[in-house]
Amino acid sequence: MGILYTVALSSLGVYGILFSGWSSNSKYSLLGSLRSSAAMISYELILSASILIVILLTGTLNFTMIIESQQSIWFIIPLLPVFIFYFISVLAETSRTPFDLQEAESELVSGFMTEHSAVPFVFFFLGEYSSIVLFSCISAILFLGGYNMPELFINDTIFNIQSIILGLKTCIFCFLFV
Repeated sequence: MGILYTVALSSLGVYGILFSGWSSNSKYSLLGSLRSSAAMISYELILSASILIVILLTGTLNFTMIIESQQSIWFIIPLLPVFIFYFISVLAETSRTPFDLQEAESELVSGFMTEHSAVPFVFFFLGEYSSIVLFSCISAILFLGGYNMPELFINDTIFNIQSIILGLKTCIFCFLFV
């Protein structure tokens, strides 16, 4: 049930944005938060549909079983169009450059963050960049085989090379998102 739990937790960010616009006691921040939450809900539909295709292909919700089913071929090769939709929806979900319309930089308001400064403002950016790391790790697990690597390495090493492989794949996706 790992994927279901992860998608459910990543969907809770909509409530944070909605409550932050409401708590600022400004009608412009409230309208900005409504605009941001509506956009995030629409992006989550495409994200969930592309994750559902991987679930249907593997037949499980377990991260370990999905990684083990990619032993022969990574899912990025046969599911390249699905990965492209997934990547675009993750860019939109994390409010990266082409999809940062929620902040409305051409206007005077910054979306739901208009009345927030200092520590709440830092928490918004920490939440945004932690979601980039989360989605990068999920992308590495779903489409690049997670901790699996083609049989190039000897498994008799002193340290755990699987965590290093997953970390490198996650860093590749983080670099692409940033």
